[in-house]
Amino acid sequence: MIRVLLVDDHAVVRTGFRLLLQSQAELSVAGEADCGEAACRRYGELAPDVVVMDLAMPGMGGLEALKRIRARDPDARVLALSAHDDAAHARRALGEGARGFLSKRGAPEALIEAVSVIAAGQRYLDREVAEKLAVAGHAGLGQSPIERLSEREFDVFMRLARGEGAARIAEDLKISASTVGTHLYNVKQKLGVSNQSELTLLAIRHGVLEV
Repeated sequence: MIRVLLVDDHAVVRTGFRLLLQSQAELSVAGEADCGEAACRRYGELAPDVVVMDLAMPGMGGLEALKRIRARDPDARVLALSAHDDAAHARRALGEGARGFLSKRGAPEALIEAVSVIAAGQRYLDREVAEKLAVAGHAGLGQSPIERLSEREFDVFMRLARGEGAARIAEDLKISASTVGTHLYNVKQKLGVSNQSELTLLAIRHGVLEV
């Protein structure tokens, strides 16, 4: 039996994943968490075989939770999930030690396959993401200025690029408005942009935001 810990801040998403996984005799959902902090705690309590973790969550994001879980257990097997299927998100997750990356846009059956593959000690990438990583590597896109952003800066960058305001970002990420301002300053400095419109154009240009 493969025991899975589901981590996603949306209860309806966790319910769908749980029903899907438990339709397979060899898969069992050992527990759930709705944020990165809870994921770290539940991992210690449950010692699951595989963690299915959304990357975009309020508070501690999925990447930071992945980093902390891996620091505690270098053998942890984590499947990173994202609403995005671009190379940048996948590269960041894999760089922090995720054993696989799956876009939420993929077929539901892919989740079952990914969990089974990772539980067997192998790595998993869906075909489209793998192709984008290969193309990005071939084109030298791994040197994108976006790669210089920290995990939290990248999160703020993506939200700003989608048109969210500082107050909304602070509320969603459970951080102060001044902290958002600090991240925004650092993002602009690292990316060489001066306003939110330029951030959006940069995100589109590097394939991390769709028009």
